[in-house]
Amino acid sequence: MQALSQLKTLYHLTLSPIRGKTHEERLDSFYGGQADDYDAFRKKMLHGREALFEQLLPPVGGQWVDIGAGTGRNGELFGESIGSLAGATFVDLSSSLLAVAQRRIEDRGWTNAHTLHADATQLPLESDSVDLVTFTYSLTMIPDWFSALEEGLRVLRPGGTIGVVDFYVSRRYPADNRRKHAYWARNFWPVWFGTDNVHPSADHLPFLERRFETVSVSEHHGKLPLVPIIRAPYYRFIGRKR
Repeated sequence: MQALSQLKTLYHLTLSPIRGKTHEERLDSFYGGQADDYDAFRKKMLHGREALFEQLLPPVGGQWVDIGAGTGRNGELFGESIGSLAGATFVDLSSSLLAVAQRRIEDRGWTNAHTLHADATQLPLESDSVDLVTFTYSLTMIPDWFSALEEGLRVLRPGGTIGVVDFYVSRRYPADNRRKHAYWARNFWPVWFGTDNVHPSADHLPFLERRFETVSVSEHHGKLPLVPIIRAPYYRFIGRKR
């Protein structure tokens, strides 16, 4: 069953046509047939989420917003401490994934959590109302990712925390304290992931470091399912609203 599930997900990742005129339609076209199998497959390729949430402490009595939350799996990474939050909001533009997230909320008994169907660049949330914002492998799927980050900044309270993990490539001439990827890597990964509307960017980290006070940042490589030898670059970033 697990092998069939992985093959089904691999089909939707590589062969299933992505249709739709809007970003929302394309997301549901892409995820509709794999939403139920999403977590099992991507756990093997979306590295660093567990490490990110080990560094992030849920703000007791505070509000957490997970943008591009998909199936809501990140809630499980907080464990029982998710119950210390006043509210947890799982935001996504894909109705298929949010349906899975809603089932997870009900199954886990997270009475302080809810889903929100919304565009990450136009959140129906008040400014300075959130204590923690997270993006885990969602920025690379948001065409206007810089506007999504500006929205995250807007809704965060002063001193609030942002946590991000995602694929990326380095700039040709990165800052002195940043890794430099080879020419092939800087050009290969955007093409490889681009077929699935995932767009690793050389500008994520510089933008994050410019707009937020950096708490920690690290750069890594991780394995991909069914792909030997090569490793995809990803980063983790934690920052604060100044």
